[in-house]
Amino acid sequence: MSSALTDLFPHPIVQAPMAGGVSVPRLAAAVSDAGGLGFLAAGYKTADGMYQEIKQLRGLTGRPFGVNLFMPQPEYADPAAVEVYAHQLAGEASWYDTELGDPDSGRDDGYDAKLAVLLDNPVPVASFHFGIPSSDALESLRRAGTFTLVTATTPEEALAVQYAGADAVIAQGIEAGGHQGTHRDFPEQDGSGLGLLSLVAQIRETVSLPIVAAGGIMRGSQIAAVLAAGASAAQLGTAFLAAPESGAHDVHKQALTNPLYVRTELTRAFSGRPARGLVNRFLREHGPYAPAAYPEVHHLTAPLRKAAAKAGDAQGMALWAGQGHRLARELPAGQLVEILAAELDAARTALSGKGDLR
Repeated sequence: MSSALTDLFPHPIVQAPMAGGVSVPRLAAAVSDAGGLGFLAAGYKTADGMYQEIKQLRGLTGRPFGVNLFMPQPEYADPAAVEVYAHQLAGEASWYDTELGDPDSGRDDGYDAKLAVLLDNPVPVASFHFGIPSSDALESLRRAGTFTLVTATTPEEALAVQYAGADAVIAQGIEAGGHQGTHRDFPEQDGSGLGLLSLVAQIRETVSLPIVAAGGIMRGSQIAAVLAAGASAAQLGTAFLAAPESGAHDVHKQALTNPLYVRTELTRAFSGRPARGLVNRFLREHGPYAPAAYPEVHHLTAPLRKAAAKAGDAQGMALWAGQGHRLARELPAGQLVEILAAELDAARTALSGKGDLR
């Protein structure tokens, strides 16, 4: 298996690119400096905003890092269903004293402009969510010296990633916090995703690409498990969410281990696409009625989520989190990488028969 990816960083630990202001340059720099692979999230940013963050990150670390882009989405949402949902959210707008957002604010997330920036100013690693870039785009990035990864949630999607010419695949299990990176959004398949270990094993037997395993990983022993299943590295998001360098709202960080939030669910309530978050009032009340309409619902609810965060109201925020959220540790990101690496070494030693599993 190619080591071109893992040769970039000493520890097989990738910090997930969490959009919405979480994966900021200081977080990515701390992870990269500690020997992992830090990531910036370009989702929901302008191309210039992404470029400015890349410049800032380069000023903070000389280590390799990655940038994640969202793929443009096809137009399949039912405008009538979006309108009905908007009427349902009218009470929320009144409660938070704000207007609902414009559902037609754009669906390509500035993808072409961002790709152009990455080709003009190459970064070490680029990853893609919600679909696959064209083969030409992947080849252009490769010629620019960028290693490319694409998320897959099924073996079939992983095979498509390999055919397109990506350098590696991110196997995202159903346990993952935030948005599922399915290439197509089929409502009838909601909740039917594969668990991470099963997914990694199946993708390992389907493609020859290196695999980065993502979904619910919070401890070094879990990293050892996905490496044993065939992954080359593990991607952790929720584990880094509570770090002081994370750009997540303090209310969000505190909610991860708050006994009030006992479980997570996949929901369309906030964005119109399946995403895993802590179960709060907004998710309970609106999740069952949210249409399959991304990014229309994302745009629609954006002012509500912003107002809830400003008010410090966790019940109206999108509290994205993976299934392992109760294991979150409020540690500096660099220290967390070091602890995870030590836990990984201990697990490997135990599994090799040179120690015990306690």
